[in-house]
This record gives sequence, C-alpha cells and structure tokens, in this order.
Amino acid sequence: MTTILETIAEHARERVAAAKAKLPQRELEALARERRAGAAPDAFYRALRAPGLSFICECKKASPSKGVIAEDYAPVDIARSYAEAGADAISVLTEPRWFLGSDAHLRDIAAAVAVPCLRKDFTVDPWMIWEAAALGAEAVLLIVSLLDAAQLRDGLALCRELGLSALVETRDATQIETALACGARIVGVNNRNLADFTVDGGKAAGLRPLVPPEAVFVAESGVHDGDGARVLREAGVDAILVGEAMMRAPDKRAKLAELRGLA
Repeated sequence: MTTILETIAEHARERVAAAKAKLPQRELEALARERRAGAAPDAFYRALRAPGLSFICECKKASPSKGVIAEDYAPVDIARSYAEAGADAISVLTEPRWFLGSDAHLRDIAAAVAVPCLRKDFTVDPWMIWEAAALGAEAVLLIVSLLDAAQLRDGLALCRELGLSALVETRDATQIETALACGARIVGVNNRNLADFTVDGGKAAGLRPLVPPEAVFVAESGVHDGDGARVLREAGVDAILVGEAMMRAPDKRAKLAELRGLA
C-alpha cells in the first residue's frame, strides 16, 4: 500500500520535472549563488545552538492530517509575528498540494524577517536545494525515509557548498545511525509517523540519547503546550519545531512564552 509520504514524494518529483523544463540548471545555480553571495554560512545551525531550548515556529496553511488550519493565511504577517515573539528560526511550508504552501511564501518571508528560514518540503532532488538557496532559505529538510545514503551524503555536501544548514529528519534508531554516518549536524526526530500521520509524543525524547552532543537534536511535531515542551527540555532536546500549536494561537508571543515556560 502506498503511504502518504510516498504519494507526496512522487508529486514532488513531478514538480521538479516541471521546474526543470522551465528553467535551465545553470540559471538556477547562478540565482542560488548570487543569493548566497556574502551570506554567513550555517545561520540556521547557529541559531539552534544558542543556549537553552530553541524554537522553530512553522508557517503552514494546511496539512494532510488536519486539512486547512488557517483559512485566512497571511504568511509574511505570521512570520513577522513569530520573529517579534522571539522565534529562533522559522519553518516555511512550500509543498503546494497537501500543505497549500508556495515557493513565493518562502521568498517573501525570507525577505521580510532576519530570522533564518527552513524550507519545509519533501526534498527528492538536488534541484530543490538549489531552489531553496535561490529563494532565500538558510536551511532545507532532508528526510531519511526518502533518500538513500548516497543521496543523503550528496545533499549534505551540496548544503555545505552553499552554506546552508540541513535538518535531517529520522524516525528510528537505524535512521539516526544513517544520518550521523552521512555527516548530519542537525538531526530531527518526527513524532509524527509520515506513513499514516499519527503522532507519538514520546518518540523524540526516547531517541534523544542516540544523538551525540556535538549534533543539534530537534523534536518535530506533537508539541502543543508548555508541559510538552518541558518534557523535551528535560530530555535534553536542543530545539523544537512547532507548527499547528503556533499557527492556531491568536497571540503568538504569549504562546511562545508558554512553550518556553515563561508564562
């Protein structure tokens, strides 16, 4: 049976094929290198390395599991509110069919805020890394379930070449081992099962001991309140990616303060 992740990944391949038909590779690379010229490398990694628990706040209009989250979606305004609230980084969904994202959302947000942005998409081709750089991202998502070891190693090498960070998403001990062996410096564990989009809130905390302290450990999905964030903080997690809880919060500053344990 085809999983949701496989279906989304196949559509990503179709998107890449269509993009390649419209823009020569050399032109995309030139745009990316121009955008990255003079940029300090690894801004996303350095933001998550700050003392204390860091927060990556996510801009997304919809998801496969929840449907439309924000009917009135103003991504730049949301990103600015995250930045003003003290977010350490911003995740921007660019996947268009199931998350209703757009490359334009990333481009506009990256131009509007100083906080480093992660391109949250289903990277299936190096083209998408070049694209992320051209759009203004400081980081990309590389999902181990979608990439073999050679592809992951090559993706990480391209990120280093462009001065981008890579959040390498894993789901179990074997994938964490693969991520580290390939050179991942930021390892994420998604509490959401990308096969069926169910959530296990304790997965990231349970896998934390497998990632050495020199790497940044990110817990993704499933955090909704201060208690959930506290459990992850006590487990030694370095950063949390929070999507729906921040998107649904009418007061972003108050919600982030709650997650930080300050409210």
